[in-house]
Amino acid sequence: MRAQSREVNFVWNYVNELGLKILQREGRFCTAYDLHRYTAGATKEGLSLHSQTVQAVNEQYVSRRWQSKKRRLAWRKSSGVRRSLGWIPVKASALRYKGGQVWYCGQPLSLWDSYGLHQYALGAGSISEDSRGRWYLNVTVKVRTAEKSSTTRAVGIDLGLKDFLATSDGDKAEAGRFYRDLAQGIAVAQRANKPKRVKALHAKVANRRKDALHKLSTTLVREYGAIFVGNVNAPGLAQTRAAKSVLDAGWSTFRTMLQYKCADAGVWFDEVNEAFSTQTCSCCASRTGPKGIAGLGIREWQCFGCGAVHDRDVNAARNILATGLDGLNRGGATLGVPDGPALPEPRPDVAV
Repeated sequence: MRAQSREVNFVWNYVNELGLKILQREGRFCTAYDLHRYTAGATKEGLSLHSQTVQAVNEQYVSRRWQSKKRRLAWRKSSGVRRSLGWIPVKASALRYKGGQVWYCGQPLSLWDSYGLHQYALGAGSISEDSRGRWYLNVTVKVRTAEKSSTTRAVGIDLGLKDFLATSDGDKAEAGRFYRDLAQGIAVAQRANKPKRVKALHAKVANRRKDALHKLSTTLVREYGAIFVGNVNAPGLAQTRAAKSVLDAGWSTFRTMLQYKCADAGVWFDEVNEAFSTQTCSCCASRTGPKGIAGLGIREWQCFGCGAVHDRDVNAARNILATGLDGLNRGGATLGVPDGPALPEPRPDVAV
């Protein structure tokens, strides 16, 4: 696998340089079809890659260049301290599952089949390496469509650091300390100059975070028919003094999980503007809540307009829900809630 990944890097760097030269000489970006013509016959000249893999590299290069909107992408490095992790894109015609093994380029690859691949027809994918030198087969398969959600309950979610999230129903999820719980062990391994142990601990942190976020997002998708999440700016907050806590929380990953799980389950999902959601009273819409940095420590407050007492995060989640329902109704859709708690009425005249 390591030798094949080096050849993939060679092809990637070749088309990377070729694409730049075509742009400089002809003033146009080359397409994947153009690159296929230039790399045709490469496997007959010494490369051990499957011909479909070479084409997959070309297509991935064009796709990534278009996404990044750059003239040239970064080089893939095959050696050195900062070498690129192994990556081999493959098409469906290059893979075959037989006898508990995956056959690629005529070679059997033994693997731990945690998904039950014998039940499916393999599609396109890739073979990739992680930071610990472990190789994984990432492949697409056709699965039966999951049953659509029948519940019509809606929920607003406010993401935070003290509690990972608070819902408009008043529920809260405790913030995970995925990195902080293992920070001392990572520091000890770093001082002892044990890079393999450091990588293993960082992988454990990532696995614990993904496991917790998967379980929480799956529970929410099964319970609700519409989910609205505040558009908290995670990259921006990652540049502040709270960067370690923000990155450890994994807000962006959680929202991505909710998005694709909702799409699969037929649940409505939307990220809504959470501006002033903390300051606005969810009962009377007066903006009397805690403001500014000085108000960050105020977890409960009483509205001066109607006298309602609010939990800071739950109130924000209810305002997020109201904003999401406003947008849903303006779009011509309706969402009933016969089996859920009473929801606040949409307020089109209030920006929260």
